[in-house]
Amino acid sequence: MTRLSRPCLVLAATFALAMFAAPAMADTLLVDRAQAKSHVALPARGTTSAQVQARFGAPSQRLEPRGGQKSQWPTINRWVYPEFTVYFERDRVIDAVLNQASATETGPKPAIR
Repeated sequence: MTRLSRPCLVLAATFALAMFAAPAMADTLLVDRAQAKSHVALPARGTTSAQVQARFGAPSQRLEPRGGQKSQWPTINRWVYPEFTVYFERDRVIDAVLNQASATETGPKPAIR
């Protein structure tokens, strides 16, 4: 049986403490919350803005359009609902994402206003 040197024991103890302490300091990831909230219905890609409004109601906020400076850059409109934001190219949904729940959650940066 071999004896471990003192530096090896210190290193092993430090590693063990780090393994137990890490979860206590971890941030909530948006990916984790998104998986937990997979029951949240999001508008499907290709849905019209009229269909989104009929199904989910009026958005709580309509952000300023972005893009459109050149013909190859379409105008993107964003509608904010309490749990998600919908992105439109012209009047069709191109994406819908869950909103950041709190300041400690690591996820997409806030919308540019």
